[in-house]
This record gives sequence, structure tokens and C-alpha cells, in this order.
Amino acid sequence: MPADPHGRVVDLSRRETGLVELMDADDADPEMLARTYALFRFVNAVVSGRAGALRRTIASRTGRDPIRVLDIGCGGGDIARYVARRLRRGGHPAEVVGADIDPRAVRWASDADGEGLVRWRCLSSSDLVTEGERFDVVLSNHVLHHLTASQLGALLADSERLMTPGGVAVHSDIARSRTAYALFDALTRPLAGTLLKGSFIREDGMLSIRRSYAAAELAAAAPPGWRVERRAPSRLLLVRAGGPA
Repeated sequence: MPADPHGRVVDLSRRETGLVELMDADDADPEMLARTYALFRFVNAVVSGRAGALRRTIASRTGRDPIRVLDIGCGGGDIARYVARRLRRGGHPAEVVGADIDPRAVRWASDADGEGLVRWRCLSSSDLVTEGERFDVVLSNHVLHHLTASQLGALLADSERLMTPGGVAVHSDIARSRTAYALFDALTRPLAGTLLKGSFIREDGMLSIRRSYAAAELAAAAPPGWRVERRAPSRLLLVRAGGPA
């Protein structure tokens, strides 16, 4: 049976929505939090499938001038910076906005963005709807597993309202499975005392998998017009294309 970092047996047959990730605590250690944000770019390069998501989601819409991209729940901002940097290198005019409700994340992301690639906002998706914002691409990464059922519904409704006609929303997250849990455990265990030391990456990553959806669960939770796509390694994409309903 799979076990957590403390050796306790875990149940991956269902979502454990009562678990709370350590970095989300109001009193999370600031140094550990900063190191976790800094490590996200390495972790996401391996597990998020960001390069493929960029090609599939954004490349077909780069004829718009400029393309507007929103990263909801941007955390340390590595995905938003990656998207902005790739678009700039490709010669595509773009405005990339990274939004998060946690001021700690927004401060860190802003400080880390020495090139001024992204416009950082400390607000929610509903705040952006109220402001009348519209985007050609709406993204999130590792956000869905944090949400209650009502919060998920609200995020998806906001995503639809934030999309321009012909736009697309793609919310990427972990697919919960024993394989995903075992693989993350195996990959991070040797690094726990070195690269990942002093961060929340390993423990929170394993908690995230336990909180995450299986494909059938996410499909059942999503409203009409959204589809679930499976991606390797152990990824789910919740996608809506075509703009507002």
C-alpha cells in the first residue's frame, strides 16, 4: 500500500479533500515558502507538460494582435513567465497576466520577474470578471485540486466569462492514481535531503495528488461544454474552446 512521507498508509481510491497543503497555511515559514516558489519552475518543467500545453493552446491563437493570456492562481509565476518568454522569443505580441489571491505569491512572482514579462495582479478570477477583462487564453496549473465543488463551478463560470469569442480555457492538474503517487514519491525521495530540502515540494506534492481528481471524477464535476483530456505524465486538462457560451 502507498504511504505518505511519514510512513502512514494512504487511500488513493477517493479524493481526500480535507487535507491542507503546508504552503497554504497563513503561518507557513517564509523561507520555505520562497524556496518552494523558486523550485516550481524545475518541478513544473517535469510534471506540468507546459511546453505541450503552450503549443496546443496558444500557438494557434498567436495571429491575434496582441494575444492576451491569463494564468489564474499563478503561484510563484513560473508558468506565466514561461509563456510570456516563449511568445516574446517567437515574435508574437502578447500581454500575459498572472493573478493569485495570495499576496505572498504575487510579491514573490513580481520580484522574480526581472524582465517585466508579466503583469501581476493580486485578485481572483471573479474580480477580473467584474473589471470586464477578456483574454484569448485562460490557463491554470495545479489549482483545481485546491477547490471545493462550488469553487470549481465558480472558477469555470468565471473562465467562460473571461474568454474572448474564439478563446480557450485550459485548466491543468494532476491525475490522481497510485501510479502518479508512486512516481512522485520515487522521483522526490532521493532529493528530499538535497535539492528539495527546506521546501514544501515533496510533502505538499504528495498531499496534492491525494486531493486531486481522477479523470472520471473531473468529467462528472465539470459543466456542459467542458471536456477532460488525459496527458502524460499523469495529467488532466479541463478544456473549453470557442469563447463565452
